[in-house]
Order: sequence, then C-alpha cells, then structure tokens
Amino acid sequence: MPTVVGIRFKKASKIYYFDPAETGVDKGDFAIVETARGVEYGEVVIGSREVAEENIIAPLKPVMRKATEQDAAKVAENKVREREAFNICLRKIKNHGLPMNLIDVEFTFDVNKIIFYFTAEGRIDFRELVKDLAAVFRTRIELRQIGVRDEAKLLGGIGSCGRPLCCATFLGDFEPVSIRMAKDQNLSLNPTKISGICGRLMCCLKYENHMYCKNSCGGCGRREKADIPKMGAMVVTPLGEGKVTGINRGQRTASVQLAPDNIIQVEWDEIVDASQADNI
Repeated sequence: MPTVVGIRFKKASKIYYFDPAETGVDKGDFAIVETARGVEYGEVVIGSREVAEENIIAPLKPVMRKATEQDAAKVAENKVREREAFNICLRKIKNHGLPMNLIDVEFTFDVNKIIFYFTAEGRIDFRELVKDLAAVFRTRIELRQIGVRDEAKLLGGIGSCGRPLCCATFLGDFEPVSIRMAKDQNLSLNPTKISGICGRLMCCLKYENHMYCKNSCGGCGRREKADIPKMGAMVVTPLGEGKVTGINRGQRTASVQLAPDNIIQVEWDEIVDASQADNI
C-alpha cells in the first residue's frame, strides 16, 4: 500500500492525499505541493500512513518540499493582495452592472491563478469582467459561482445553537440532508427551526440520524433494534406497568409513567410490551 500524507489548504476544507516523497513532512507541518490549480501552500493534517489503493485518486502527486518561513511570509502577502483584489473586483462588477454578489477571492501560492467566488440567482455572462480583471492582474482569472451552503462555509457565522457554523469549523464535505431526517427525529418541521443561516436544512440533522433507523434503512448502513418502545405504548417494567412518555435513543432508555406523579427511566431491554406480556 502506498504511503501518503493528508494536506488541507483551507480551514474545514477537504483533505487531499500526497506522496511525502522523503521530504520529512509530518502532521502539523506546512508543505508546498502541486495541484490541478497550480502550486499551493497547505497544512499537513494527517501524518504519514499507508492507505489502500482504492482510497487514492491517481496519479498520487509528491510533496515538493516542506514550507519555509519565507513561504509563510508570501502567503501572508497574498492575503493582503486578496483583499485588494476583492475591492477591485467589486468596482468592476458595479461598472459592468452584473447581478452577482462577490463572496471571496483566493490567490494560488505562486499567483498563477486568481479565483473569485460569487453567488447569483442565475447564470451570469462575465466574459467582459474576466477580460478587465486579466488586464489588471495579468494572470489567469477564474470566476466560480457557488451555492448558498458554500457561501456560509466561506463567510462563517454563528448557528442557531450559538456555536460557530459546523461547515466553517470542521466539516470537510457537505453530506445530503433531507426533511425525512427531521421527521424521524420528531423535530419541528417549521423551516425556520430546522434551517441554517444559509437557508438550507441544517447539516447537524445528519449527526444523530443513524440512531433513529430501524432494520437497516439503507441510508446510514447501520442496523438498529426493531423493538424500540413506542411513544404512548403501555409496557411492563420491573417496577410495574406504565405508559411510555419519552425515548432517549442515545442512552437507550425510555421514560415510563407508572402513576401521575411517578415517572421512571428504564433501559429498553427491561421493557416488555403489555400485549406481549399477557401471552408470556
């Protein structure tokens, strides 16, 4: 199996594999690598390890070298130039009267390409804008239209939970999220309560979804016991018969009301459906 290191070019971005090529790079180091976009500066977030061939996108490119202090200074300089390029592009967009919202600007390490990220309602004819930008910066220009979820990932922010957005802090890729997940978890189907600041369903609906699957749903690939107590069902517990008033799937327990003022927590394995208990 080939030996690789995992490199990330932005915070919470996708991790790409590269051949360490005897450069000595390890987790926590910064490295210079060649990508499809050009020469890039990235952080090694996965140390040297062996991975299966099927987990690698061939050809596996080698790490060019370990980054130096001069490289870090150049990256800082590029950040300053990115802010200048952002303002220039804003003026050009206004001059051309284009209905687009500029989100971010990114320079490759070698400044061989400048990427402008924007959002828009539909398709935009930005050919004249590209010509103007190329005349100013005299390098390759790419305008990339992104979606609202990508916009939130780039800009960051605070979610309804009061914490920084998951997509901007640790999610490398967006995973499919559906309204069915909210239904399975007995969450409110009010769009304002289950949508993130991007306006799409919250990514965190995916986190606990596997705990609500029964008999291999085909989505999460994990099996769950089919005899989960049902809300409102009459069950028999070691302390007597009662009604299920709550379910905790994380701890695999149920709240059972034995009397108006007596509610106990019981593990699922200790619960028997009342109708089945009569037949035992």
